[in-house]
Amino acid sequence: MSVRKIPSLRIAVLVETPAWSKRLPAVAVLVRKFARAGVKAALADGAPHPKGAAPWTLTLLLADDAELKALNHDFRGKAKPTNVLSFPAWEDAPQRGSAPVNLGDIAVALTTTAGESRKQGKRLADHLAHLTVHGVLHLFGYDHLDDSQAHDMESLERTVLARHGISDPYFLRPARKAAPRARKSPVVKPGGRIRKAARTRT
Repeated sequence: MSVRKIPSLRIAVLVETPAWSKRLPAVAVLVRKFARAGVKAALADGAPHPKGAAPWTLTLLLADDAELKALNHDFRGKAKPTNVLSFPAWEDAPQRGSAPVNLGDIAVALTTTAGESRKQGKRLADHLAHLTVHGVLHLFGYDHLDDSQAHDMESLERTVLARHGISDPYFLRPARKAAPRARKSPVVKPGGRIRKAARTRT
């Protein structure tokens, strides 16, 4: 299968919770690596994507449970934290010539992610790599709302991670529990800055 060349891709990493860097000193390098790998995998799989040669951007927010709980409440109506949320943006945004195309935003919570990695016997770095790929695939329309969708998405995740020496993230645990998908993007403007949920809450 031919792989579409990725346009210039800028990945902004916002480490809102300093404990991320304490646990994983090279955390920004890690998530950029796997975000790019997820984008490449989606294109190789034939996923819908922005047309044209304009640069792409996406933002990764590394936060904690309080922020993910707020985002989950504000954009999905669920008052509880979760491990990762994805906010696709490019499908609804008009593309203007060579202006950068914002693919969307991904937010990951440290406490929940670290707790899952301990419970599942995984390295935190490996689990974060998986959630990053999972979140990126959501930006390209992948989902796990039924068994067929879940099979396709999880197979692609396994392939990407295996290429980087990470074992099957779904082995010996229920599938499709990795990450819910958010339906609306909280970005302020193209370029990938995630809006603080506090600005929208009373």
